[in-house]
Amino acid sequence: MGRVDGKVAVITGAARGQGRSHAIRLAQEGASIIALDACRQFEAAQYPGATLADLEETVRLVREAGGQVVSAQVDVRDRADLVDAIDMGVNHFGRLDIVCANAGITHLVPALEVTESEWKEVLDINLTGVWNTAVAAIPRIIAGERGGSIILTSSLAGLRAFANLGSYTASKWGVVGIMKSLAIEFAPHNIRVNAINPTNVDTQMIHSDSIRDFFLAGQDDQSDDAFKAASQSMHLLQQPWISPRDVSDAVLFLASDESRFITGVALPIDLGALTR
Repeated sequence: MGRVDGKVAVITGAARGQGRSHAIRLAQEGASIIALDACRQFEAAQYPGATLADLEETVRLVREAGGQVVSAQVDVRDRADLVDAIDMGVNHFGRLDIVCANAGITHLVPALEVTESEWKEVLDINLTGVWNTAVAAIPRIIAGERGGSIILTSSLAGLRAFANLGSYTASKWGVVGIMKSLAIEFAPHNIRVNAINPTNVDTQMIHSDSIRDFFLAGQDDQSDDAFKAASQSMHLLQQPWISPRDVSDAVLFLASDESRFITGVALPIDLGALTR
């Protein structure tokens, strides 16, 4: 018996990175997966967007891990499409128990250089997209009368401030607010709502030129070792970043009955960064 055996999880941003890792990890522990991703390039994202081929690879890897999976190309800004995609998955698997509202983009730009369209895109995806995912999924969990677990992806930047990350930081603090509100509202249905707040994660996002340039600004040494040292300087534990699997293990804990009495919590996975 897996830790989420027989349960069904919907995951946004599932084509790669943390979302793919969550899909594989939950599948390894017995969950069936509804994998959703926009599979497109966004204006504000300073790195290549996910593709349909990426989403297809997630599907392959979930099946390789022994899980059942359905997928759809869905932009979290479109609530009607989200409802349709989640309904498709629920009709296929017969239930919904776990929601991982993971889709998001980062935007690292000085405040006075952020355009109106970039600000709107980051907030629409990272904040409104999380809201849309939750409210599209919650009626399906309620209908099952078994309760459920909703995990919202915030960030270390949702618990402390960073320069040049105004739109991203605003969106991720907002995710924590959404989590707190939903946890109160849906506790009578035994629906737990929590947030995860990772530090730097070893994905394509952290290795983008914009992030690297931010960490190494003004330094003569632009090597990989210098980048790792700069990232590590944020943390108490001597690591530059965590792996997607580290975040997925926290997601699995919050999705499982092991955390059945935990709700309304913003969980740092931060190598001690908040303690500095």
